[in-house]
Amino acid sequence: MARIGLLGGSFNPAHKGHRHISLEAHRALALDEVWWLVSPGNPLKPKKGMAPYEARLASARAMARRAPIRAMDFEARVGTRYTIDTLRALTRRYPQHDFIWLVGEDIIGEFHRWKDWRTIVRTLPIAVMTRPGYSGGARAARAMGWLRHFVRSADQAKRWTAWKAPAITFLTLAPDPTSATSLRARHPDWHEDATTKPEATVRQRS
Repeated sequence: MARIGLLGGSFNPAHKGHRHISLEAHRALALDEVWWLVSPGNPLKPKKGMAPYEARLASARAMARRAPIRAMDFEARVGTRYTIDTLRALTRRYPQHDFIWLVGEDIIGEFHRWKDWRTIVRTLPIAVMTRPGYSGGARAARAMGWLRHFVRSADQAKRWTAWKAPAITFLTLAPDPTSATSLRARHPDWHEDATTKPEATVRQRS
């Protein structure tokens, strides 16, 4: 059974912050791989300012190189749009793997708006990763009124495959302030370049 962490997102563009938290989660959870699920379109995010899917996927694959990270077009291939549908499809397609869902603290703040969010929690264990500017906010989120009953100690995080969902843990990771929003603000046409390493392109043009 491979131990796989799932990190979904727009990756608009993928950047070293995504890589950093993935490698930190890889260590903290003793994962075999982290899979980046590049979303064709997040229902909760505006389409304006969203780069073409092919460019976002290419940026994710470039950023994942030489690391235990796999950038995947799974959602585009199977036609899922919501996380719950993606997780169901993944667990059916890969019954030989153990999955844990990786999310940033900012996601927990809006988690109650997600389709069938309680079913998501019952499907896989969740690891919440700290993000600069969100410290402590996740535990006060609306969804935590229910999720607090299922919190597991981070000291036991490497044993997550023994947990039965619902189960959620909070990982304190070394901070990285990089954000896709700031990268797009500095270089809004990043996807018109070679789509290799967008944050490197931003530095060159700054």
